[in-house]
Amino acid sequence: MLTPIDLIALDLDGTLLDANDDISPENRRALRAALDAGVRVVLVTGRGADLPARLVRELNLNLPAICAHGALTKDFLSGRTLGHIPVPLVHALPMMRFAERLRLDVAVYFEERFLRLEGTTVHMEDMRGPHWREVRSVVEVMKTPPTFVRFLGRRAVDAMRDEFGDLPLHFKYEVWGDFEECAVTSPEATKETALARLCADLDIPANRVLAIGDSRNDVPMLRWAGVGVAMGNAPPDVRQAVERVTAPCDRDGVARAIDRYVLARLESEEKSA
Repeated sequence: MLTPIDLIALDLDGTLLDANDDISPENRRALRAALDAGVRVVLVTGRGADLPARLVRELNLNLPAICAHGALTKDFLSGRTLGHIPVPLVHALPMMRFAERLRLDVAVYFEERFLRLEGTTVHMEDMRGPHWREVRSVVEVMKTPPTFVRFLGRRAVDAMRDEFGDLPLHFKYEVWGDFEECAVTSPEATKETALARLCADLDIPANRVLAIGDSRNDVPMLRWAGVGVAMGNAPPDVRQAVERVTAPCDRDGVARAIDRYVLARLESEEKSA
């Protein structure tokens, strides 16, 4: 008999969310069915805390969310921060001085909001939102270690790679069409590590976890989980890195994976009981 799934770990962008940042009715239906069956659901995202906080309440989830590429684990219902692994200032400050000197497009996640340099490019609409703040100098404001750093656009990514690529940090490169980004975190801050720690606290073994994602930085998490599933819209190397692939995010890929690997197993277990 197949091992039942006790926890579902979901990436957001390109996975649970469609291109409009919405959750489809089918994905909502599958999540509700899993929750009603007692399966736990955790959001695991590279985003900051604002969207996960909203979705935890909207979906009636009762677990902390893993944010900022694994650097921040927060219980939004109680407001408690359960884990925070920032970028050491010894590395973050030279990066910011370099970015300010060259006027690179850079953002720093600091105290659960993004800071960016005044006058730099707005690459995406959410950079105009309430959780973003323009500052004259990030170096002057950043007195404690930031959660993570984002270099936005090819010029910034290339300059950062040439200057700091050999530092003992974790560099998470992503490309969407013509736009390139690199998120820099502590080497200990990964989705896999944060998820494994949360599951250990809940006494849930890896073989009872379903993880679904679409990005290169999701691959270690997908390989760690007992059932790792890549989205159909994931890059070819991501789809090749794991055994299972579901439909794309605009065709209810999350719902299909939950139906197949969670709900069908529960139904089979009930019939054999």
